[in-house]
Amino acid sequence: MDKLQQLSTPIGRLFLSMIFIFSGFTKITGYAATQGYMESMGVPGMLLPFVIALELFGGIAILIGFKARLIALLFVGFNIVSALLFHQFWIDESQMNPFMKNIAIAGGFLMIFAHGAGAYSIDNSKTHKI
Repeated sequence: MDKLQQLSTPIGRLFLSMIFIFSGFTKITGYAATQGYMESMGVPGMLLPFVIALELFGGIAILIGFKARLIALLFVGFNIVSALLFHQFWIDESQMNPFMKNIAIAGGFLMIFAHGAGAYSIDNSKTHKI
């Protein structure tokens, strides 16, 4: 069971990080459209570079397990705020599933915050001094 547990943490980090890494790249390639969508939802478009940075660099940090607890906590907040701003199921019933997915992802990040990056991570490497 120990080997399975050791493998589950990097795979879990991979699964959680993939959506954000890909989403960050998508926001870069569709910058104007994403900015317009954000503004249509009442979110200042000037925040988009920060969103892209969190998704790309934060996603990569989670993937490699670097400062995982801190980044995971940022992603908990990001996912809850995103759910509330962009998936308002109380206005549009079709947004219930995306809302719940954001909340579930926040739960996964909360587990990383609570337990750390786990095996095969920079945070748990013997030579990591940062």
